[in-house]
Amino acid sequence: MKAKNCLIFGGSGQIGRNLIRKLAKNNYKITVVTRNLHQKGLLIKTQANAGYIDVIESSIFDEKKIRKLFENTDICINLIGILFEKKRGNTFKNIHSIFPSLLAKLCKEYNCEQFIHLSALGINQAEDSEYAKSKLEGEIKIFKNFSKTTILRPSVVYSVDDNFTTNFMTLLNMLPIFPLYYSGKTKFSPIHCSDLTDVILEIIKKNIQSNIIECVGPEIISLKEILEKLLILIDKKRILIPLPISIAKISASLFQLFPKPLLTRDQLNLLKYDNVRSGKYKTNSEIGVPALRLFDEEVKKYSYMWRENGQFSTDRYRIKEN
Repeated sequence: MKAKNCLIFGGSGQIGRNLIRKLAKNNYKITVVTRNLHQKGLLIKTQANAGYIDVIESSIFDEKKIRKLFENTDICINLIGILFEKKRGNTFKNIHSIFPSLLAKLCKEYNCEQFIHLSALGINQAEDSEYAKSKLEGEIKIFKNFSKTTILRPSVVYSVDDNFTTNFMTLLNMLPIFPLYYSGKTKFSPIHCSDLTDVILEIIKKNIQSNIIECVGPEIISLKEILEKLLILIDKKRILIPLPISIAKISASLFQLFPKPLLTRDQLNLLKYDNVRSGKYKTNSEIGVPALRLFDEEVKKYSYMWRENGQFSTDRYRIKEN
């Protein structure tokens, strides 16, 4: 049986690298598009054995070059997304709406078997977020252009390579007082990166075309509870203080001026809304791929990097007294 060709956009991130490893183990041929081959090429190539993976340098705005890649593509996977806007075309509209719409058109034109697109949970309700509006707009355009599409809406995705738990643990390590936006009541259903890529692999293997699938972990945890769990894991005591919304808006306005913002006004708007299953769409459990990894147990595996003695603070290096 001929190996199927997967074309991946966004393959250098935590989800992309994890997925590449699983696809290669299951004998899929992989082409990954990156905008910077010099910076990302080696990182991507080392995720699979030679012969299974090709890495192509291209801007996502180079339609001519991208079009050519579809000539040998069976399955297209788009994992590209941004949390804040930059100049030079990196806007929510370009990344979350215009580009995915182009991919869907090309999937139809070249008769691809599947298009799998990574969106986000909770975008229907967050009407005051430009991020959410662009994600929703992109979904509408994708379905209009290509019917053989599965859109995944994950809650927050975490792993040792994330920008979620790792950023929080870094900040909790440095700051004696930590602000709680909206009193830390926002609920999440964190899904481990490996659980999410299990879902993607199952969709590919079984050719599942289920419109929208909400991808959630086995637990529902508030933001305050997440921070409290992280503090225990890194063995730190910090004061968590609810921040009035007026002050939160000012701090977000200042933070978004940084080259890599800690928080933007748009992200602050998103935090108003719970990030859990809506009940309107199928979940990963309902397609036979339940997320099994528990937040505490998984984060514990790498949280030692933020403890005072690093790896020597783990049970493995503790000297037992007689």
